Amino acid sequence: MAKNIADLLGKDADFLLKHQSKTISKDQLHLPSPTFVDDIFLPSNRNPQVLRSLQQLFSTGRLKDTGFLSILPIDQGIEHSAGASFAKNPAYFDPENIVKLAIEGGCNGVATTFGALSLVSRKYAHRIPFIVKINHNELLTYPNKHEQIMFGSVRDAYNLGAVAVGATIYFGSDGASRQIIEVAKAFEEAHSLGMATILWCYIRNNAFKQGGVDYHVSADLTGQANHLGVTIQADIIKQKLAENTGGYKALNTGGSSYGKLDERIYSELSSEHPIDLCRYQVANCFMGRAGLINSGGESKGTSDLADAVRTAVINKRAGGMGLISGRKAFQRPLKEGVEILNAIQDVYLDKSIDIA
Repeated sequence: MAKNIADLLGKDADFLLKHQSKTISKDQLHLPSPTFVDDIFLPSNRNPQVLRSLQQLFSTGRLKDTGFLSILPIDQGIEHSAGASFAKNPAYFDPENIVKLAIEGGCNGVATTFGALSLVSRKYAHRIPFIVKINHNELLTYPNKHEQIMFGSVRDAYNLGAVAVGATIYFGSDGASRQIIEVAKAFEEAHSLGMATILWCYIRNNAFKQGGVDYHVSADLTGQANHLGVTIQADIIKQKLAENTGGYKALNTGGSSYGKLDERIYSELSSEHPIDLCRYQVANCFMGRAGLINSGGESKGTSDLADAVRTAVINKRAGGMGLISGRKAFQRPLKEGVEILNAIQDVYLDKSIDIA
């Protein structure tokens, strides 16, 4: 297994597999383990039903009882338009095929919309954990804007058999304050009903692109988004893999003032290495008490398998909890989609790939 992973990593194999982090010590992290729910959430304010829901999520699929997660998310029909998302594979206009892919792919759970899960809930809610995405950017308003709005109620998610709700906040956008308030209230209700909470901690603002660099994937800004997410009691954080850092610095130029920073963010708590950048994201999730799952990103074709494995290796060695990968899996035939998901899971099953 390890040799195949190294082959897929190619010239970056040693760079990623042999890196030893000298930023935030691995000893300070709360790492995924078979007893993660007991270790982290048993002393918390989460009620017994939430513990049961979390354990169901961790006890399903090929990664069951490892403490790692592989989740299939398909909300792109709204977030990116159904036609654009499903044109490569029109079978996924039918929501049953979404759930079938998650089951065949050995995922811990499937995250998609109210409408999709409601139409198949009696057939599948007991077979694989449902995660209902409760808000979306509807993308039909002209001109397009970064505006997450609620698409249904937390009670409806509970009634269709969900073990968790998922939501997005666009931190940094004009609507961020409203979204924080709405999602915080929704997460409180979800916990009261016994469901876990997963937050898509995305940042959105055109100003985050400076000097030809996209700081939407900077470790410092995404790390702070993660910290805001765990503050409103997200149990699991979904975040894009960090590709750079220095977002705060870039936005504090030309006489402008933005946020707060400390030079040690860059000199001591992170480095240019992708594992150290991801480690900083994990640290902002209460040192891993809330698991970090990185998103798989868009499908780029022939490089998808290698790209997915690379992201999984970085996440695992940084101290993350897994991957939530959709487009790389569903925008291709079922067999190939399953192979992508299984390749991701193989990274987390391979004990030779350890924390950096």
